[in-house]
Amino acid sequence: YAMLVGIGALMIYAAGYVPDDTYSFLRLDNTAGKQVFFIVACFALSFVILLTDWTFWRNFALPIYIITVLILPGTLIFGREINGASAWYQVGGFSFQPAELTKFGTCLAMAAYLSASGVTMKEWRSRIIAFCIFLIPFLIIRFIQDDTGSALVFLSFALVLYREGLPSSWYVLGLGAAALAILGLIFDPLQVVPWLMLYVSYLLIQRLRQDTRSWWIALVSVLVITLAGNAITSWAYSVTGWSTMTGTSAKFLVLIPHFILLGALVFNYFRKNSIVQSEIRLMMVLLGLASSLVVAANFACYTLLAPHQQQRIKVWLKPEEASPDIAYNSLHSKMAIGSGGFLGKGYLKGNMTNLRYVPEQSTDFIFCTVGEEQGFIGTVCVIAFFTLLLLRIVTIAERQRSNFSRIYAYGVAGIILVHFVINTGMTMGLFPIIGIPLPFISSGGS
Repeated sequence: YAMLVGIGALMIYAAGYVPDDTYSFLRLDNTAGKQVFFIVACFALSFVILLTDWTFWRNFALPIYIITVLILPGTLIFGREINGASAWYQVGGFSFQPAELTKFGTCLAMAAYLSASGVTMKEWRSRIIAFCIFLIPFLIIRFIQDDTGSALVFLSFALVLYREGLPSSWYVLGLGAAALAILGLIFDPLQVVPWLMLYVSYLLIQRLRQDTRSWWIALVSVLVITLAGNAITSWAYSVTGWSTMTGTSAKFLVLIPHFILLGALVFNYFRKNSIVQSEIRLMMVLLGLASSLVVAANFACYTLLAPHQQQRIKVWLKPEEASPDIAYNSLHSKMAIGSGGFLGKGYLKGNMTNLRYVPEQSTDFIFCTVGEEQGFIGTVCVIAFFTLLLLRIVTIAERQRSNFSRIYAYGVAGIILVHFVINTGMTMGLFPIIGIPLPFISSGGS
């Protein structure tokens, strides 16, 4: 923690460095000075918290949670709007983000509830209440404050529920649904659904393991015809300029051979074999749900979302189609990190940092400063420090005799992990740019 905070102070000073103002970090009228103040204040506050008996936090977990949730909507009336999100209170020369306190309050509430007697993740009642504890602030922050980045962090509490016994199948389904949604955003649904049909057919062959000759014939036939159809269509577009078969018509032609699979389904379903029928019903339901999710994700993104939100998705998944103005942050972020090379350009010598090419470089894009000035070595060190911190928190959590302390520690680890992964990922183009800071390193004191 101390190493990360120290690195953060140095990088914030570098991000706002002015050659003629060397001692700016000693004043509160700039970002570096405020950060030094927050570091000193937090070290003092940490000793106060260490001297407080842990039972105080357990006994007052629910009131703290309620208060931290209730102050969220107040930003619409008394708050300040920054980058389109009404998520800050202005106090003198400082901005305060209540969502940060709500994360702390939610950790306490989750730990208090899950450690209570009679609560188990095997019961639906306990699951529903646990989900509501973090979904309530998630919904308020996302839809009232319009702060997607802070809202996503609350999904990290799913990691806590996994540690406390929520079935792993939930997470497999969740990751599968996310993968299907991303496929629906990258490709046209009519290109994705045929391959889903092929995959479902393969699963049926593996599960039935009997009377599968017709399945193999259908599967191989469809695969060959699909590949040939795609090749012929591409040739028609690129070589002959064949324009009569365009758009949706061409896509539907690719679907035609997959009716072979439907024929195999019907043929096998009406056999006098209840096992075959139940397996086919299951697979068809899964195919219908998966196909619906792909279509829904594509429709919601490119039809229902606002144009600027669509552009953010395209910057992430389809950069060649993104508007240059919207892609500016992502492009210059990757350029800054890449320009650092192996050893970096040296402290206070980053050209893109000094010339302010990357916006919000002391907050959301602070990792760019590390990459440009400290290079590959510097970024690996930051990643190593975060990894060691998370491992240390988890080790401490597992040593606790109190379930409350263990669950709270896992909640903190989950929040830091999501912040770290999404922030570093978005600066390198692995995740969409949603505005989420890097803990201990980005500027801010909330």
